Amino acid sequence: MNASPQATKSSFTVVLSAIAVAISLTACEGAGGPPQFPPPEVNVAVVSQQEITEWDNFSGHIEAIDSVEIRPRVTGYLEAVHFVEGGLVEKGDLLFSIDAREYIAAADLADADVARAQTRVDLARQEVERSEKLHIAKAVSQEEVDQRRGEVRQALADLNAAQARARQAQLNVEFSRVEAPISGRIGAALIKPGNLVQSGSSLLTTLVSVDPVYVAFEGDERIYLRYHDLARDGLRVSSRDTRNPVKVGLSNDTGYPLDGEMVFVDNQLDPGSGTIQARAILPNPEGRLTPGLFARVQLLGGSGYKAMLIHEQAVLTDQDRKYVYVVVDGKAVRRDVTLGAQIGGLRVVDSGLQVGDRVVINGTRKIFYSGAEVLPVEVPMDQPEYAAINHPDPPASS
Repeated sequence: MNASPQATKSSFTVVLSAIAVAISLTACEGAGGPPQFPPPEVNVAVVSQQEITEWDNFSGHIEAIDSVEIRPRVTGYLEAVHFVEGGLVEKGDLLFSIDAREYIAAADLADADVARAQTRVDLARQEVERSEKLHIAKAVSQEEVDQRRGEVRQALADLNAAQARARQAQLNVEFSRVEAPISGRIGAALIKPGNLVQSGSSLLTTLVSVDPVYVAFEGDERIYLRYHDLARDGLRVSSRDTRNPVKVGLSNDTGYPLDGEMVFVDNQLDPGSGTIQARAILPNPEGRLTPGLFARVQLLGGSGYKAMLIHEQAVLTDQDRKYVYVVVDGKAVRRDVTLGAQIGGLRVVDSGLQVGDRVVINGTRKIFYSGAEVLPVEVPMDQPEYAAINHPDPPASS
């Protein structure tokens, strides 16, 4: 079916109108170009020099300064336990009592032997006095006097032996009462009343001191040699000679809230592991630091010096190189950097930047190439997420 001339004319008019609109739009694009977007907003911070102190990180664990295995010093049947398991005890507190009737009887018998020996000594001395008088009267010979004097010396020796046995018997009576040798926290009673315990072999319980405690950790050969070189050059005193400060944090701590001091560095490295043992001492007045806990340790790594610091968030990686963006005349320019130690959330910059450079610390994902235009908003170096639009006056760096 053929279209009418009027319909054909209307269709042709529509096509001409569409072409005219397209030509008009093309002309507009040629005249004004594509729509322009404003440069992305980025947070920048000014690089400055700060006085810093480096700290080296280690992993360690809490140890009790004094740890004692409580064992009986006499054999016998355990009579009673006198402490609360897991509680605190003071030095000299009674912990266990062993049936002492046998040892009391032995002590009484030893005392009786002492009394008999003392009687023999007194009798022998009387015999000496009598024989000496008779000897003066020429009634006995010198030989008999010497014999009486020998009997006195023998009696005195017997008396000394009897007194020693009495003291030993009394010690056994005392040892039937097992007392705490130190103050601290006691463990479980490993043997219950009614059981036979053997002198020196049966483990009754354990006892550890509470305050202060040690934190033990290991350093590798590389860091040991670095500390040695720093001490030799006068840049850091050795922890063998000075109680260098340490900071400690437990697994649920944020940062390192506990302060301590170095007290021990071993005299040799373990050739198997290539590490050296070290210890620091920590106050523990609340008893929170239980022996065996994992601890994160920071040890003073060197004397204070001035360094440039930037936030970790500013650092980007290109294969094996680290770089940052620095805003110069409204453009983000790439700068390769060499980084040093980590100080909190900041990194030491050894080279690549200068004091006063404005480093992009938030918004680097908006920069697609070096030289791109950006709109910098200055914020503190340690607060990259600070919303400067909502809060035009940024707080001071902490």
